[in-house]
Amino acid sequence: MNESATTVPVLFEQNLEKNITGIACATKRKGSWTTLGVEEFKEQVRYLSLGLHSLGVKKGDAVSIHSPNSSQWVLSDQAILSIGAVNVAIYTTQPTDQIVYILNDSKTVVHFVSTNEMFEGLSELLTEVSTLQKIVFMEEVPSPDNSEKFMSFDSLLELGKKVHQEQPELFESLRSSVSALDLANINYTSGTTGVPKGVMLSHHNLVSNTLSSLERLPFTTTSDSSAVLSYLPLAHMIERIGAYLYTGAGATIYYVDDLTEIKEDMQQIQPIFFATVPRLLEKIHTGLKSKGQELSGAKKHLYYWALKMAEHFDPETPLRGLAKIKWSIADTLVYKKIREGLGGKIEGTISAGAALHPTIMRFFNGIGIKCAVGYGLTETSPILTASLPDKIRIGSAGLPITGVSIRIAEDGEVQAKGPNIMQGYFGKPEWTQEVMTDDGWFCTGDIGYVDTDGWLFITDRKKDLFKLSTGKYVAPQPIENGLTKSPYIDQAIVVGIERKFCSALLYPDLARIQEHLHQKKLQVDPNHLLLEPLVLTLIQQEVDKVNENLPPWEQIKKYEFLPQPLSIERGELTPKMSVKRQIISNRYSELIEKIYSD
Repeated sequence: MNESATTVPVLFEQNLEKNITGIACATKRKGSWTTLGVEEFKEQVRYLSLGLHSLGVKKGDAVSIHSPNSSQWVLSDQAILSIGAVNVAIYTTQPTDQIVYILNDSKTVVHFVSTNEMFEGLSELLTEVSTLQKIVFMEEVPSPDNSEKFMSFDSLLELGKKVHQEQPELFESLRSSVSALDLANINYTSGTTGVPKGVMLSHHNLVSNTLSSLERLPFTTTSDSSAVLSYLPLAHMIERIGAYLYTGAGATIYYVDDLTEIKEDMQQIQPIFFATVPRLLEKIHTGLKSKGQELSGAKKHLYYWALKMAEHFDPETPLRGLAKIKWSIADTLVYKKIREGLGGKIEGTISAGAALHPTIMRFFNGIGIKCAVGYGLTETSPILTASLPDKIRIGSAGLPITGVSIRIAEDGEVQAKGPNIMQGYFGKPEWTQEVMTDDGWFCTGDIGYVDTDGWLFITDRKKDLFKLSTGKYVAPQPIENGLTKSPYIDQAIVVGIERKFCSALLYPDLARIQEHLHQKKLQVDPNHLLLEPLVLTLIQQEVDKVNENLPPWEQIKKYEFLPQPLSIERGELTPKMSVKRQIISNRYSELIEKIYSD
């Protein structure tokens, strides 16, 4: 660990010295990559910092960023923190009313926005934010550019450069005035109920979490293998801390701009690692299984034999004898080609944000990609636990990182203590008090247990547990994860509060269903797909597979199809894709009543 760094900007700059290629990061836009060298990165941070200072941004002032991932995002983050200001990150998918609330609540003085298009829906509403003094356009010239409040990213750089020429010692003076306990971020978590909560994280929170988490990275950088792919939003703390971690590992970060092109991006940049949410891994797994349908004869049999073997792989059981020979054959004929499809150099991935199904976890480890799991919350900076680089336990969220302690309360709730626990909720001391115990432990709101070796297992969200009218309690998330593991079910919501049995609202993967029917050479009416008996039978079979592994009271007895996919725009999902159960329950009450009235 590097003990000398106590603030994020100092740690980040020190970590840049470990960079192997000389390229700090790169951004993809419209099919082209723009790279940013290490020295250029440090210079631009200096100029941006001084530019903000010249605009009147003071220590403790809030500066917001509303942009997709880019080098400019990370530059802005480091510039804000270098002068002791506070980064308020905003999701690109955040509803405009929430953005206005966040800017007002945090008293934001400068707002970074990527493009005119992203600013368009917000421009008229920003008159409601009285503290806002400047809007900086990161990737385009502001249009119209005649407003005194508007400024381009390049203009801010030029302003800072001029200040630096006049006062060459100012940047170091400003940065050295920032201390470990100063506020670094206010991260607004949308939550599944109520208004966004501003989580206050200090430099000490973030530095301690970065240094402890570095020990858990499942990859090593070399002169020809140092690329890390980034697609999760930097507004999400897992990707933000990821930027600090990857830099500390000497990697070059590649920020992609279109998830639909991620396969091509991987083949181009040949990443050794990426952080992800379970859904991408599930889609890769499903795609690989579907691809086997294109084969025939012995090749098809061999392909599915290899996939099935990977789905039963246990990373804690060393391969010996016949098992090792079988794996080597599968690796040569199948697994190696899968890894080549992901760039050929991929060493590992870490899944966070939601539960990863054990089969998916086994599969990726089985094909030779270390698939680890991390756990934490925005309130914990964010990492609490993670797998070890050389040891992964299937189904577990990992072991506590250095400095973090985990305990299980009497009601099963996971509680945590450590240097990464937030300072509190901004302007809401009563909310802070609600999540802290009298003896100083943070209440995560998750239900789980710790095994005899200290590995943490998360079973559900405390507030998501519900009771049937029979008195039995149901944890919906594991059931939903099982349902969406199906290639034909894209979204699933388990319902049944105070009802006799569990049921589900499903949104099917229509493209996968049509592909399946095409492969089977079955003709159906595409305009009435969900009324077709063949399709209903297919979905019921998938539900039955999940039910086989559930106790009777958790089994899905009936289901109805949602008329459209759940979305952030309609307020059914948070920007982090968490389900707002109460809103869904109210909105689709007629569908639910139909289930229970039949």
